[in-house]
Amino acid sequence: MNALLAGALLCGLLASLQANATRTAAATVTQVPPAAAAPDPDRIVFPAEVSQGAMVIGKVPPGSTVRHAGRTLRVTGYGSVVFGVGRDAASPLQVEVVRPDGRADTVSIAVARRDWPIERVDGVPPKTVDPPPAIAERIRREQATVTAARAADEPRTDFTQAFLWPVKGRISGRFGNQRVYNGTPGSAHSGMDIAAPNGTPVLAPAAGVVTLAAPDFYLTGGTLLLDHGHGISSNFLHLSRIDVQVGDRVEQGQVIGAVGATGRATGPHLHWGMNWFDVRIDPLLVLER
Repeated sequence: MNALLAGALLCGLLASLQANATRTAAATVTQVPPAAAAPDPDRIVFPAEVSQGAMVIGKVPPGSTVRHAGRTLRVTGYGSVVFGVGRDAASPLQVEVVRPDGRADTVSIAVARRDWPIERVDGVPPKTVDPPPAIAERIRREQATVTAARAADEPRTDFTQAFLWPVKGRISGRFGNQRVYNGTPGSAHSGMDIAAPNGTPVLAPAAGVVTLAAPDFYLTGGTLLLDHGHGISSNFLHLSRIDVQVGDRVEQGQVIGAVGATGRATGPHLHWGMNWFDVRIDPLLVLER
């Protein structure tokens, strides 16, 4: 009986040790999830729909040739492209993509229309609506300088940053709104006006390089352009002070100037406009992107 009892106890002990070992092993096993599928480098990705005034970033196979609106787009080494959608753009937008192996695709993008308010202003002095020839020539020369600065097509990718507000304040003028002076339609508002006290520091909403720094343009007063790469640029108008020079590299959040009421401004505010080359885009949409 003692031998049988001893055998039974030994079997029980061995079974208990085996069970404990099994539980310990199970507790130390880490469940490794299956590896995520690698992104397909051959895919083409664009939004199905964009808004008038939007900045659009898409993805194509690296090394592709991409054309839109009669322009060949710069493609980053990882396949990103960017372009702007004008205030009055209509559906559909067409983007032509030729992959490195020669296969071609055309992407169609729907454009969501926006309602643009029109304000009628009568009793404006005629010389303000239709300036005399000498003033008109000055405006033309200054605008040509701005247009030349906007033509930069640099490989920098500062436009991919999440843009910041250059100043905080009430939006006193919105992109795309239009005024009719004495019955004559004026140009649509090209940016966003932000009301702020005179002298308020203006911050770079994203990094970039200064391509224009003019203290006294007739219409826009202190005028500063910041190039974010691939044709995307910001312009800051009516500045009371400019703290940077052409060619300077500035980082996001850096002070670049101060709010003012220079040029044809009725009070202190910052006009912040954005462009894709000559296409005007809405900074508020870029902030919300």
